[in-house]
Amino acid sequence: MKAFKTLLCLTALSAMQAPIQAETPVQAPLYQVAIVQSPAKAINYRNLKGFVMIDLKGTVLIPNAQGSAEIRNKAGTMSVKARFENLTPPSQFGREYLTYVLWAISPDGRASNLGELIVKNGKSNLKATTPLQAMSLIVTAEPYFAVSQPGNVVVMENAIRKGTTAKIESIDAKYELLAKGSYVLHMSQSDEARPMDVKTPFVVTQARNAVSIAKAAGAETYAVAEFNNAQTLLGKAENTKGGKKSRNMTAREAVQSAEASRLIAVKTQAELALGTERRISQDQIANSKNKASEAAKGQEAAEAARTSAEIAKDKSDMEVKDVKLQAEKEKAALRAQLFAQFNLILQTRDTARGLVVNMSDVLFRTGSNELRPNVREKLAKLAGIVLAYPGLKLEMEGHTDNVGGDSYNQDLSEKRAQTVRDYLVNQGVPSNSIVSRGFGKTQPMNSNATAEGRQMNRRVEMVVTGESIGS
Repeated sequence: MKAFKTLLCLTALSAMQAPIQAETPVQAPLYQVAIVQSPAKAINYRNLKGFVMIDLKGTVLIPNAQGSAEIRNKAGTMSVKARFENLTPPSQFGREYLTYVLWAISPDGRASNLGELIVKNGKSNLKATTPLQAMSLIVTAEPYFAVSQPGNVVVMENAIRKGTTAKIESIDAKYELLAKGSYVLHMSQSDEARPMDVKTPFVVTQARNAVSIAKAAGAETYAVAEFNNAQTLLGKAENTKGGKKSRNMTAREAVQSAEASRLIAVKTQAELALGTERRISQDQIANSKNKASEAAKGQEAAEAARTSAEIAKDKSDMEVKDVKLQAEKEKAALRAQLFAQFNLILQTRDTARGLVVNMSDVLFRTGSNELRPNVREKLAKLAGIVLAYPGLKLEMEGHTDNVGGDSYNQDLSEKRAQTVRDYLVNQGVPSNSIVSRGFGKTQPMNSNATAEGRQMNRRVEMVVTGESIGS
């Protein structure tokens, strides 16, 4: 089965691993880890009756790790009863990694935190439920139990047992859509969480980590109330007079509050960045319209010159030729100007058919014709430029790779081309100047034998023509 592939870079002076002890002091990691993931197989349990046992296998990060999971279909809800063994300390991957988390990943890239692995002597058990009926189970090393997205350190993954007769099947999944957690600490040494010690409850150490990571993500500035609450709870958990049980409960609340503040900070900063980009885009559109207006005036002057040349035709054939040559130069200049404006927004080619603006597959939701938010800004810019050049004709042409059937690819290519056309019309481009059509997989730009080639073949091309640009 295609699974999460990993690349492990070792700079270790020692390769022996000790069993996990949650409250053992942790020094610097034995080696550094870099992970590269590729699409994995999910398992479809929709038709499962009763239960099935699946394997949980270690990746190259912990090759000796193993386990199993009992999956039961209970009226559409999946019950997961998993066991694990031969797990080594997560801190081997970096001091920020304190625990392991079991995830259920849907085929469309949605992640669900099923729970923390409480490891003792390398072993752990976990029970959980999930509404997902098709999923992949993975285990990742994380800085604390309440993380909302899986990180890149994947140490275990599911596999169908050989000879299984239950009604389950492997299915393709779109893991390129899976948002990855970003919990790497970018802090000064004074801000880092203190290392574990035998007297500190394990969850208190996780709370320290969570608060430090939230601060590094900007929560101190962008989620003040939530971050202050997390700090207050951490302070109470640090108080050794509170008793271990009370400290553990308060520390768990601190972890959850810190993660909430981190998520708010990340979202707020993303919205601020999008607002800045939107303002810049509006300024660029206004600038493009001004330049287009100047170009239109130049075009009017060219038309006047052409009329004068026709009146003076009897006087001198040479003069007429000169005027025609000048008009062609102006068309060429206008075409070059329009090419430059389009190419600032999206990759553009000047061809015998006209100017071809390439909208790649990454501008759409995978497998659908829904536009991503960033492409709407780009299309709005294109619309502003087109409106400034009356008489231009646009053809939206959808293309796909060779993955899937002819009918599916033809339908997807037509829908994507139509979606772009509809958006430009909504931006004010005259509907009678735009047509759309799909070619499915019949006109690839590159070989479909490689992932890069297939990605280039999945595109929508806007072909721009018109008398004013000589095509």
